[in-house]
Amino acid sequence: MTGPDPRTPSAGSRARPRPPRRLAGLAGIAAALAGLGAAELAAALFAPAGSPVLAVGALVIDLVPGWVKELVIALFGTNDKTVLIVVIALGAAVLAAAAGVLELVRPPLGRVLTVAAGGLAVFAVLSRSSASTLDALPAVVAMVVAAVLLTVLITRLRAGTAPAPAHTAPGTAPGGTDVDRRRFLAYTGASAAVGAVALVIGQVVSAGTRAADAARARFTLPAPAVTAPEIPQAASVAVDGISPLITANADFYRIDTALQVPRIDPSTWTLKITGMVENEVELSFADLLALPLEESTTTLMCVSNPVGGDLIGNATWLGYPIRNLLARAVPTAGADMVLSRSQDGWTASTPLEVLTDENRNAILAVGMNGVPLPLEHGYPVRMVVPGLYGYVSATKWVVELTVTRFDQHTAYWTDRGWSERGPVKVSSRIDVPRSGARTGAGTVTVAGVAWAQHTGIRAVQVQVDGGAWEEATLAAAISADTWRQWTWSWPATAGTHTLRVRATDAAGLVQTEARQDVIPDGATGLDEVTVTVA
Repeated sequence: MTGPDPRTPSAGSRARPRPPRRLAGLAGIAAALAGLGAAELAAALFAPAGSPVLAVGALVIDLVPGWVKELVIALFGTNDKTVLIVVIALGAAVLAAAAGVLELVRPPLGRVLTVAAGGLAVFAVLSRSSASTLDALPAVVAMVVAAVLLTVLITRLRAGTAPAPAHTAPGTAPGGTDVDRRRFLAYTGASAAVGAVALVIGQVVSAGTRAADAARARFTLPAPAVTAPEIPQAASVAVDGISPLITANADFYRIDTALQVPRIDPSTWTLKITGMVENEVELSFADLLALPLEESTTTLMCVSNPVGGDLIGNATWLGYPIRNLLARAVPTAGADMVLSRSQDGWTASTPLEVLTDENRNAILAVGMNGVPLPLEHGYPVRMVVPGLYGYVSATKWVVELTVTRFDQHTAYWTDRGWSERGPVKVSSRIDVPRSGARTGAGTVTVAGVAWAQHTGIRAVQVQVDGGAWEEATLAAAISADTWRQWTWSWPATAGTHTLRVRATDAAGLVQTEARQDVIPDGATGLDEVTVTVA
């Protein structure tokens, strides 16, 4: 007689089912969600700057190549941060699922992966220039909670799939049956639910304890000592679809590296002027408000703005001239740059000669279009500098000005291959009609905006299908530091046509049609639209 086939289950046992890897992945995700929820709650209560998701996002922003950032901005515009957070969340979910599977098939590799991810989050938090040791607490909490729950859930999962004894009576509920699997699913669902609730509570608590929000709500702008010149009625044209002459705060573009808007209590805010100066200067928010503040209307634009793009806006700002504070500090011989620093560590390098120019109203702004600065636009204080792209001038949440030299210090974007100085280039845009529009034959109004900041616009011309350049009608100018609206009456004929626009600045420089990418110092080329005339 031959013995029993060893591959055949014995009479006293049943075959062990295939490891349920999908459920293990679910366990990993639930554990990670619980860990992140606990971290956000810890951040809200103890370390507002310690959110691991935002810290990892900030680290990603710092590390990815410039061309990747420009691609994201080109594709998603001011939604770039939302996209980044979604990508990080999806990546974290994939990593968490992988940890669950590893913990099932090769323990303790799942826990090792979880701890490694937590270590990365701790590093991301502590890599921020303003970080303290306490800021690492939320990431550590996330790591511990996720690792412990992962162990518990995978243990439950194994119990739910262990082979059941053959002698179990029908209808009973022995260990290692569907009852255990239901328990596993209950534990997993409860872990995920607790994590989600903790996330929500963390956000609510965080929002409710931010002194900056309450302080801004109570803050009333002081009356300006110098009011902005009245905007003439002739500066705005009545054309549907054209960009408003003054950009509403809610519509003003926002491009920065802050995933979480800094919340600065103005009662604790100070600005320091240090470096190559005879007198170091420090002033509080109250000191700044006590100075004779000035209003000015200035157009700002991002260096990432493509030809025809919308990363540009025009607002009336209230603030104090930076040149006056620098005069108090007395820069020493040889200084040629001011390195401005944001509360979150971001830096910009601005030519000293621009900030001390008597004819250029570079200011520390506290107000925007008649209200305190919005949080996302730099509350309580930001820099506004006419004539330079924002990456070398428009520091939000500014806390320090270091007078130095370009050959001694570099800034955030210049470290990543962008130009040191970044003067705004003469440019123009067609707002009406939109590319792809269909219209009837006859007189069609073409309209848009043009800018040559701190120089001003002399002329705008429109071209149809490569023909002669036709002079557009300019609206009145507010100042050399703002964009200018224009219109042109087009005798449209049937067919598909391409319209292009170019501007000439007050010094006679004609906008170039040579195409250049936004890197390293701003895009060039002519905006064009294609229109079908019926």
